[in-house]
Formats: sequence, C-alpha cells, structure tokens
Amino acid sequence: MDRAPGTPGTRRLRPLGIWSGAVTAALALSLAGTGQASAADVNNAKNAGFEAGLSNWTCSAGSGTAVSSPVHAGTAALKAAPAGQDNARCTQTVAVRPNSTYTLSAWVQGGYTYLGATGTGTTDVSTWTPDTTAWKQLSTTFTTGSSTTSVTVYLHGWYGQAAYYADDVSVSGPDGGGGGDPAPTVPAAPAGLTAGATTSSSVSLSWNTVTNATGYNVYRDGTKVASVAGTSATVTGLTASTAYSFQVTATNVAGESAKSAAVTATTAGTGGGGGGTGLPKHAVTGYWQNFNNGATVQKISDVPAAYDIIAVAFADATTTPGAVTFNLDSAGLNGYTADQFKADIRAKQAAGKKVVISIGGEKGTVSVGDSASAANFANSVYSLMQTYGFDGVDIDLENGLNPTYMTQALRALSAKAGPDLVITMAPQTIDMQSTSAGYFKTALNIKDILTVVNTQYYNSGAMLGCDGKVYSQGTVDFLTALACIQLEGGLAPSQVGLGLPASPSGAGGGYVSPTVVDNALDCLAKLTNCGSFKPSKAYPDVRGAMTWSTNWDAAAGNAWSNSVGAHVHAMP
Repeated sequence: MDRAPGTPGTRRLRPLGIWSGAVTAALALSLAGTGQASAADVNNAKNAGFEAGLSNWTCSAGSGTAVSSPVHAGTAALKAAPAGQDNARCTQTVAVRPNSTYTLSAWVQGGYTYLGATGTGTTDVSTWTPDTTAWKQLSTTFTTGSSTTSVTVYLHGWYGQAAYYADDVSVSGPDGGGGGDPAPTVPAAPAGLTAGATTSSSVSLSWNTVTNATGYNVYRDGTKVASVAGTSATVTGLTASTAYSFQVTATNVAGESAKSAAVTATTAGTGGGGGGTGLPKHAVTGYWQNFNNGATVQKISDVPAAYDIIAVAFADATTTPGAVTFNLDSAGLNGYTADQFKADIRAKQAAGKKVVISIGGEKGTVSVGDSASAANFANSVYSLMQTYGFDGVDIDLENGLNPTYMTQALRALSAKAGPDLVITMAPQTIDMQSTSAGYFKTALNIKDILTVVNTQYYNSGAMLGCDGKVYSQGTVDFLTALACIQLEGGLAPSQVGLGLPASPSGAGGGYVSPTVVDNALDCLAKLTNCGSFKPSKAYPDVRGAMTWSTNWDAAAGNAWSNSVGAHVHAMP
C-alpha cells in the first residue's frame, strides 16, 4: 500500500513465480506413502554432475559453462547466466520408457532457478525456487505416455537475474535404454528435527536437508503420517493438550534411511483463536488512510457501511525492534482528534464492523526477526488495541517477513487478545506464489487464528496461476488463477480475499472495474462468469474482497464499494 503524497502505489516488478505442487506437498498431510523404487531404476540423465563439462547438455545463447566452484558433489557444476533477453535454458534429451514414472531432481543455488520436463506425453511438469545462497534440491515427478521414448529436461533462470548453479541432475526411473549415471545410495537419517508452531490440532516440523534425498517420510508415534518433498511439514488432525513423538526419514530411489532422533511436542489446549467472531460469512475490507495523498480525506465515520473490516493505515515503527505505535495525522486530516477517532471506532463496532491497525505499507520498516522483537510486536499491538479499541491487526509488510518470528508474534498477540482477535494480511502476489514463501508460511502457521488474506492483485505485472499458465493483471483470469494457488495451497476458502485498487489512482497498475471483481468472485464461488480459467471446483465460502483505499473509493464516488460491497453481501 502506498502512503506517498500524490503518487499511486508502485513496486518493483518481480520475475514470474511458479506455484510448485512439490512445495505444496511439504505442507499437505496424510499423503499416501511412497514405496521403495525398483532395483532396476537408474538415473537416465547423462553427465548429471557436469563432470564432463557440458557434454550431453545444450545451453541457450552460450549461457552455460562448467565450473569447479561452487559444487554440490564431485568436482564440477553448471553455471548459467541469464541475460536481458535470455533465461539461460540448459536442456538434455533423456531416453525413457513408455508408461513409466520418473522422479526429476537437481541441486541448485544462486538466482531464480527452474527445473522441468517437456514432451512427457502426459502432463509436463516444472518446479522452481527463488534465489538461494545455499544448495537446495528441486524435485518433481512425471509419467510418460504410451508411446513416449524420450523427454527433454531443462534448467533455466530468469531474464536479467543472477546466474544460477546446478549439479547432480537426476531422472530416476526405469532404464530408458541408454543406461545411466550410478544410482544413488540410501540417504542418511535427517538431522536437526525441530518442532515449531503448535495449535490445538497441529504441530509444525522442520529438519535439515539430506544429501541425495528426493523426499522425506514423517512418523508420529512410530506410524508414518506423511510423505513430503521438502524439509518441513505440518501434522494435523491431532488431539488438544496431547504430547506426540515425531521422527522423519529421508528417501530416494535406493530406499529409506533410518529414522531421525525423536522430538516431542504437545498440542495447545482448546478455546484459543477464532479469527474474528461476528464478521459476516462474506466480507469487504477497506484501508483507511491516516494521511492525505490527494484522495478524499475521511474520518472513520465517513467510511461507507459496505466495509465490514476497516484497516487503519498505518502504524509506525519505533526505535524498539519489532515495536509499533500509532500517530493520528490530525493536521493532515483536517483537525480530526484522537477522541473523535476513538469514538468513531466504537460506533463502527456497534454497527457490527471491525477496525484493525495495519502494520507496514509500501514504506513500512517494522521488522520482527527474533523472539525479543516478536514479543515487542505483540505487546505494542495489544497496547494499541487497548488504547484505541482496535479489533486486531493487519500485516502489510511489503519488504518481507520472517515466518518463524511473525508466527510467534501473532500467537503471542492472540494469547493476550483472546478468541475475537481479527488478523488480516495483505501480501503482494509474489508473496503468495508458493507455500515456501514467508508470507504463505506465516498464513498457514496461524491458520487456526487467521481471519483473511487479501492478496494485492495489482502492481504485479504478469504472473503464473495454479495451472502453470501466464496471466496478465487486470483480468478475471488473473484474479481467479492466482487465488486458486491459495485455495489449493492450504488456506480455507473463508480465508481468501481478492485485493484490488478502488480506482486507477489507487495503484500503479492492475485496476479493474468492479464488475471484474464481481465476476471473479462468482467464478471462484459458483464457477460462473469465469474467463478462460476455471477452478477445478467451486469455493462457495470464499471470503470476499479488499480495496486500497476507502479514500480513493470516495474520490471516485464510492463506485467500488457500492458495486462490490452489494455483490459480496448478496453471496449465499
């Protein structure tokens, strides 16, 4: 959100993100276990560790080279440097067997890195990671068609971004006829298993990466409860106030490791959190500007009744790490006093509305990076709630957040405020492209006390939807295909909202007419009024919509809230 006087919100456009089913699997539970691979399975990729330079590999525009450092294993790795008009795509044609399943993996480091396979004869696959300073394994699977005898595997970076490194590529499965690199050995047992956030029904786990592992199994009290691709999982379906023992193993085509050391975690008691009791099933959120940037200056009492949640923008950072305060801009708001402000909040609450304090904005500098700052955050927000009567907090940190400590902060705030606490979020689109992103992790970590995530579907450029296709902002497809990522990634439909500017003046790009917002909600809720993209199923409980801002809405005659508000509140 933008607070600069007289200018629409602008953000640096980011590279396209790909929502990875492999990443989502890291948080999905009660998955079917994967059996040990056949002894006949081999790595069908040639020169998989780049020990023979670029033999068997072709890189676009001369972008690739073999280097001796950094390497994941052996003495060489691939370095590929994207240019402004080239994404440094390196490919290899790999012999495969028809009607067979293969695991495609690679270790990567550096800039944005994508791994995928085309020509599978069924569904082509891909996965990706943002820039990473340490080696990280990407992994996905594909099944070949009835007549498929070869596939093209690829790695690439992103235009104009930093170079990426890759090593130890594997296309593991039945021998396609050309033999392959040596099959991996059984991996070592994972180390560093740690229990993180707990709720009355879930425990979050994380552990260290294991070399040559392509997946991990999670055990609860000796019984396998999940198989995941990454190094974290959230075990759900647990009983409140109960101690559980957890272990994990590492797997690859050679088999399963020994179990890790056990860690014990106790679930929370019942009765905590509710995510905003008293809100309607479908709700409209609007940001109210505590500053004058050319939009209509308002008091809280001026905000139309169409808004169910009013987010006061913004709290201010203090010199104490993590702590925030609020300074009403009385001068900029035509003499609006703190007493009037508090009285107007009480009046809105009497009318059934919720008013929350928003933390961040485009220029917000609040940072929660350790336990001390997490405690400062919770204590200071709770103090503001007591002083002004806020119902909760909105997280709009557009410069990133630490999911571990923001989760800690919000749970501490929930413990202080009780079950009626309202917690909303307004991440940018890039923040909700993958469950591995900090915002998405935080939302899933506090799912039991989270009210709604209103992703900002603007100032984004083109992005990829949950179907892996590119969609341009400003369309029904952009809204529905990107919201689908959250709906399929673990958030409840009631926690998913569509964030849009109220007028073209409210953002640098991505404004859509209220009709487009209405159509997108219909598509998600009822599979009607869709564009070319249609979700795999309807989500009738989708929460609603958000706008920046009530002030820009007022400057445009409240056209947004009159249309979208009426539409949201008419949803069954």
